[in-house]
Amino acid sequence: MGDELTHPANRGCRRAHSSYIVEVLSLEVWFPEGMGLEVLILVMVVALAAGWVDAVVGGGGLLQLPALLLVPGLAPVQALATNKLSSIFGTATASVTFIRRIKPDMRTALPMAGLALAGSFGGAAVATILPPQVFKPIIVAAMLAVAIFVAVRPNMGAATSLRFQQRRHLVVASAMGLGIGFYDGILGPGTGTFLIIALVSVLGYDFIQSSAKAKIVNLATNLGALALFIPTGSVMWGLGLSMAAMNMVGGYLGSRTAIAKGSGFVRGVFLAVVGVLILKLGFDVLSEWGVFGG
Repeated sequence: MGDELTHPANRGCRRAHSSYIVEVLSLEVWFPEGMGLEVLILVMVVALAAGWVDAVVGGGGLLQLPALLLVPGLAPVQALATNKLSSIFGTATASVTFIRRIKPDMRTALPMAGLALAGSFGGAAVATILPPQVFKPIIVAAMLAVAIFVAVRPNMGAATSLRFQQRRHLVVASAMGLGIGFYDGILGPGTGTFLIIALVSVLGYDFIQSSAKAKIVNLATNLGALALFIPTGSVMWGLGLSMAAMNMVGGYLGSRTAIAKGSGFVRGVFLAVVGVLILKLGFDVLSEWGVFGG
């Protein structure tokens, strides 16, 4: 029976009959073939750092996803899926820490999270039709404008001063969740950072409250992506769970640091991460346009 299940001629049949559990119990979806211990240790260290950054201001995927793309034998879709598996554990840990210590208003966070989950499904569907390259120049320009806006207004995000009340507040928050969830589905990098941008600049929350709510919403977008990736067999479970353990530690430490240091510290890290994100996406756009050859 075991020989029949692992014989290459029968793999297509197994997938066709949705017997993914059988594959999970085998080694083929746990670690990439030929992956060494030194590479595993490297990506786990990166996952720790990514969890910390993601908990404070979002953007942990800027560290974690490039590291996964360098793993030998790991296809890009597997890197994306494994990144989501690792990230969801760190995001969940940071969310629980923020909820226990900051007590964010769940009446805002939950509607945002629900529509962000739906938006991530929609974004993933559009990504199968339109390439992400179409959206990158727009995103770079938007992030650059926001970074300048936050930088020249040092008091922005220092304290909560809501711009909308009651029903209108929920409508605006939900619309932002839907739009940013769509972005996460179609492209992804810096989703948590975009959430903080929107919560601070549009709704008027301080950076600490924005970080707390962003983690809850980002948890939903990660869950939405995994709902698509898991049935297709794209997740490398052993690698993803190994990174998840470190991502959880980083998420816990990052959320505690943000709470202890306050909004001023989060604002500084936020501007640094946004700057790196602008440079990274800007380089991608210029490379795709042939500026750097190719």
